[in-house]
Amino acid sequence: MTHVPPAAARRARFAPGGMLLSLALLAWPNVPVRSAAPGHDVRVTDVRVTDVRVTDAWIRWLPANLPGAGYMTLTNTGPAVRVLTGGVSPGYARVEIHHTHSSNGMTEMSPVDAVELPAHASVRFAEGGYHLMLMQPMRPLHPGDRVTIVLQFAGGASLPVTFAVRGADAGSQ
Repeated sequence: MTHVPPAAARRARFAPGGMLLSLALLAWPNVPVRSAAPGHDVRVTDVRVTDVRVTDAWIRWLPANLPGAGYMTLTNTGPAVRVLTGGVSPGYARVEIHHTHSSNGMTEMSPVDAVELPAHASVRFAEGGYHLMLMQPMRPLHPGDRVTIVLQFAGGASLPVTFAVRGADAGSQ
């Protein structure tokens, strides 16, 4: 049986130089968690997505605390559309969904509010398309590290995913 501390003790602050273990984050459902970004509270719920599978989850490592990019393939095995609305991670101050597209010979990247996952279909987050933009790493990361990102879906459901950190020249493997 997991010991759950009193509500006041369950509040955590992710701070540079320190990191709450992902297991602790996921062990306490419906716990308010304060990220490093001021005024940016999120809630990790005990409602888990069970009909979305994630494969090939990886983060492109960049030096000097530059923003990273997260890639993966999401497969909706269920009969209903799922909507990915964002994410949260003890490894980054902010996790946003972005999309890269070309228009008139120019490549642009812009944030998006959500990505629909059609029933019985896959959506690939890859270079040149959808990706997670990972802002302000909470600690220095290196190729070979692992980072947990909790994907958030419409309706309050979530899905914890472990991402492998790969070198800057790794590309999709």
